[in-house]
Amino acid sequence: MFDFSGKQVLITGASQGIGRATAIAFAAAGARVAVHFNQRRDKADEVLAQLAGQGHVAVQANLIDPAAIEAMVNAVLAEFGAIDILVNNAAANRPHPLAGTDYAGWQAAWQQVIGVNLVGAANVAYCVARHMIERRAGRIVNVSSRGAFRGEPDNPAYGASKAGLNALSQSLAQHLAPHNIYVTAVAPGFVETDRVRAKIEQPGVRQQSPLNRVARPEEVAYTIMFLASAGAEFLTGAVVDINGASYLR
Repeated sequence: MFDFSGKQVLITGASQGIGRATAIAFAAAGARVAVHFNQRRDKADEVLAQLAGQGHVAVQANLIDPAAIEAMVNAVLAEFGAIDILVNNAAANRPHPLAGTDYAGWQAAWQQVIGVNLVGAANVAYCVARHMIERRAGRIVNVSSRGAFRGEPDNPAYGASKAGLNALSQSLAQHLAPHNIYVTAVAPGFVETDRVRAKIEQPGVRQQSPLNRVARPEEVAYTIMFLASAGAEFLTGAVVDINGASYLR
């Protein structure tokens, strides 16, 4: 249904899960894709091997490091010449329930999770948006979470980071609209990925949705592509739930 021929897409955290499915979907629709990874070059190469078309690249950066982010974006621009679409998908998570975590562990969890999920995403958006402003065109889709609204009692930094990402998305949507840059977010519930497979196999998790299942990565990718497509401009500032009616707001 979508045609992204001639478009250049940067997807962070694209070596697995939602990012992987999104990279495959954009490439199948004709886009040229930059697959970002942090540590697993082997996984990024596996994704590259699955992408339709030619000219895709893998790019490395630790998103806690602002200099690494700038270098990554510059590398993609040098290779592609432009970035038409940014998908901020990379995320960190680590359990840190307050009553069972010592103070050092609490600090470490907040620094890592906020550093990647919110500050890192903000820095990637900054570097890409500055380029988009020059071209007066662009789309940014940030991958948030149902946890931003429902709460994450064992992972409070994760919930807070995603709530912040929603606010960032809306602020950027207002600021960048005069430059013809459109910013949205998607907020999935549980998604059938390797990272959360053990969690979603627990009793009652799939039954949180009246569909009696969790989302497939391809369903989230489809929504991301819709938000990045021509005709979706007036959705700028929206946060789109993808949770199978498991949480309504």
